[in-house]
Amino acid sequence: MANTHTIDESGFTPFHDMLAAHAASNPGGIAFRVEAQTLSWKTLYERVTQVAHALIVSRIQPNDKVAVLGFPSLAYVECLFGTLAARACIVPLPVSASAETLTVMLADSGAKILFIDPAVNALNDAVISHRVQIIRFGDNGTDGKAYTAWRAKGASDQPLPVAVADDAFNIIYSSGTTGVPKGIVHLHGMRQRQAQRNGFGFGPHTRTLLSTPMYSNTTITPMLGTVANGGECILMRKFDAAQYLVIASKLRVTHTMLVPVQYKRLLAHPDFDRSDLSAFIASQSTGAPMDAALKREILARWPGRFLEVYGLTEGGVSFFLEAREHPDKLDTVGKPAHGTEVFLIDEAGRKTDGGVGEVVGRSPFMMVGYHNRPEATAEIRWYDTEDDKGHIFHRTGDVGRLDKDGFLTLLDRRKDVIISGGNNIYAADLEAVLMRHEGVQDCAVIGVPSDAWGETPLALVVAKLSVNLDAAALCMWANSQVGKTQRLSSVELRSELPRSPLGKLSKKELRASYWKKETTS
Repeated sequence: MANTHTIDESGFTPFHDMLAAHAASNPGGIAFRVEAQTLSWKTLYERVTQVAHALIVSRIQPNDKVAVLGFPSLAYVECLFGTLAARACIVPLPVSASAETLTVMLADSGAKILFIDPAVNALNDAVISHRVQIIRFGDNGTDGKAYTAWRAKGASDQPLPVAVADDAFNIIYSSGTTGVPKGIVHLHGMRQRQAQRNGFGFGPHTRTLLSTPMYSNTTITPMLGTVANGGECILMRKFDAAQYLVIASKLRVTHTMLVPVQYKRLLAHPDFDRSDLSAFIASQSTGAPMDAALKREILARWPGRFLEVYGLTEGGVSFFLEAREHPDKLDTVGKPAHGTEVFLIDEAGRKTDGGVGEVVGRSPFMMVGYHNRPEATAEIRWYDTEDDKGHIFHRTGDVGRLDKDGFLTLLDRRKDVIISGGNNIYAADLEAVLMRHEGVQDCAVIGVPSDAWGETPLALVVAKLSVNLDAAALCMWANSQVGKTQRLSSVELRSELPRSPLGKLSKKELRASYWKKETTS
């Protein structure tokens, strides 16, 4: 079925045109700041234009791919927007990827040029083996001689090609906890609509502090929103709680996007209560579920609006929780965002009338598909058989429960649901109970083999510092608060749980050793 959900692109404005407008209206205003280095709107526009011309001199044509591998820097920002100004597609590569995975990503993307930060030189051998022109930035986030000399080739007064809404904007590679990461393709028009959404309070007054990686949608989305509205973006090369608090206080930061583990580290830092965060207008959290206790602590200690965002990098499904407006809904991820149409479907792919199901949805902010992966694109798509217009919905793979007010509680990944004795057990229900215990810092519930039940829930728990937890007593305490079919088989204590740089928990990794024992016994 074709996607007939058309979007009016008559108001499309390329990002290069936005930069030009800001450079004309506020030439000396700061557009980007990385540590002690800054770029004014005028200089940013000039540098981006120069990069675009240098790319064209380097034989980059519309729809070609240009990759960047590095930590945030002003040079990285110039290359990102310069690539778009040349009508090429930016491929921000993850610095956390292995050499083998990077090689696969580069080959898959077909990137012709790679900009690389020496700070990730452990991965250089991987990229050298790929047939790509390599241009190196300087040390410690500086431009460096090689990049500066290359950029100088772009001195030209010739007009640049004009981007159109259907141009590929980026390829973002998924975290890839299983198999080869998939390249998520977003179009320029979608990114422009996304950046100019109302609701986040972005404007010329905005100072947005971002400390997640440049290859992540967690960074890209609020960064583009800030740029589109003429605000200032402050980028940290690496997250550090003490430095974050210094920057936020000194520069009177108004907006931020963080992942839950960063909020935890900030709130636990001894300087937090001494830091002046009174300028904050809006703080957002995304990337991983946040427990209700942490949300309550943020509401009590962090000024301004707090918004939890649940969604896919692929787009289609977005839920927002306005935590201060709904303090009784902190165990949920909120209601569907404006313009988002959401359903729950059962295991047969049919709409449910309520209760529990896999979350699917559609919105104006969706990827065009996975790069070079038509089979994976087909797998994520779902079509409403009652809809004769052929609208495409995205399957999230997440199982959730919608309450009578339309608020969503996430229960588990569809592939992670524990089926014990024929009963579906959702890890989120048990994890929510465990996180209410005053001695629990972090936890995960997984299914492990059971002769009697097929599989049974096991809790892996990290205790708070200076707390001496008794695993058996904690198991009894938790089981006293859940239904008979939900009871934990046991609790094991861990020093930490495996999480990605964005705080996502790898339950596949946690389960592996238990199921390996089962298959080899």
